[in-house]
Amino acid sequence: MTSTATPEEASISVPERQPVGGRPMLDRPSADGFVAAALDSAALAAVVDLIRTGAADTRPDLIARSGLGRKVVAQRVEQAIELGLVEEGALAPSGGGRQARTLRFRADAGHVLVTLIGASEFTVAVSDLSGRLLEVAHEDWDLAAGPEATMERVHQNFETLSSRFRGRPWAVGVGLPGPVDYESARLVAPPIMPGWDGFSARTWLRERYDAPVWVDNDVNLMALGEWTRSPARDGRDMLFIKVGTGVGAGIVVRGRLVRGENGAAGDIGHTHITDDPTKVCRCGKVGCLEAVASGWSMLAEARRRVGESPTLSGILERTGTLALGDLGAAARRDDALSNELIESNARTVAEVAANLVNFTNPGTLVIGGGVLRAGDRIVDDIDEVVRSRVTDLVARGLVIRPASLDYLEGVQGAAVLAVENLFAPSTLPRWIEDGNPLGRAVTLQRHGAAFT
Repeated sequence: MTSTATPEEASISVPERQPVGGRPMLDRPSADGFVAAALDSAALAAVVDLIRTGAADTRPDLIARSGLGRKVVAQRVEQAIELGLVEEGALAPSGGGRQARTLRFRADAGHVLVTLIGASEFTVAVSDLSGRLLEVAHEDWDLAAGPEATMERVHQNFETLSSRFRGRPWAVGVGLPGPVDYESARLVAPPIMPGWDGFSARTWLRERYDAPVWVDNDVNLMALGEWTRSPARDGRDMLFIKVGTGVGAGIVVRGRLVRGENGAAGDIGHTHITDDPTKVCRCGKVGCLEAVASGWSMLAEARRRVGESPTLSGILERTGTLALGDLGAAARRDDALSNELIESNARTVAEVAANLVNFTNPGTLVIGGGVLRAGDRIVDDIDEVVRSRVTDLVARGLVIRPASLDYLEGVQGAAVLAVENLFAPSTLPRWIEDGNPLGRAVTLQRHGAAFT
């Protein structure tokens, strides 16, 4: 995928750029220096973004794609080179005339910090300005420690990783395992995050880095990472279902991540599936999908029946606890109880997934999360159930596969979220002439695009 910049209404893919300002607007005389400066910034932003996204890689290409004049393009390219955002490369293949010099965006001009925080762990990473992950660290962590302790520990990991890179981070991307109001970046009544309601990771991190911070739900970022960076990406509509400690979904339609009116789309873990009064969810309601088929409900059942499994009994005796990974490891060693619980949960999730597939008609259904540690047969089980439940037209061409980024799709999505917001059409012109966004966090956050 060569271009992923996004307009303010939230497209993942980049539509064809319109000429920025148009030549008449750029050439018209104006006594207003502010307007002239704004037009210069817009032209510079257009040039850098066309090079960054791969839409143009020579000066003639820039002239053709931007609608800007030859002189304006030449000036803005030189400015971008002086700012350290663009560099010249080898000569382009000859098209019959004078060979043009290729141009390349300098993704190493700055770096971005990203994290995906889960119920029992978090991952932090550093990416370059293309969204490519450069350094990654993982730590087991209990989210019940609360927002201050959790963010402080994430911050410590950020500091360790970023010490290997020059300068301050240009942006920060964060994924959280709860409902996130995307516009305000605040958590709203997260059922598995006691003490986090109303907490703003954006404010907490921005005070420490003075960098713009973009926050989203973890499954949305998993879907975003998988859709944009998976080796198996096909550009079709995608439904991403995470089955880990909790259950959730991310939906990509026509290149747009569907968040819903308040950012709560895809929260399938709280779909009502049973009236059994013993199936009490962590949200306090009865009969939610998570209360029947999630990592935490599966672990609760495993602890209740641990005596049926010598393998799990041994783990519990040695460590004093059971983790979701323990069930996966035991299942791979053909532990009967672990296999029973995982397969039962997979079928329950698959039945809900089939309804979603019928409703959204995706080209690809991706299964991700910790459940994959039990092996590929989980995906096979889900595949079998889904295909037996969906209509023939929905099933036509449907691909069902596991997530492909080695459990890093969430932090990869966080990197894409931060980078594409930083270089969005409404954001880039506000910092481009300085060569970096440092010191403009509040302004950029206020005018940043609602990237999905």
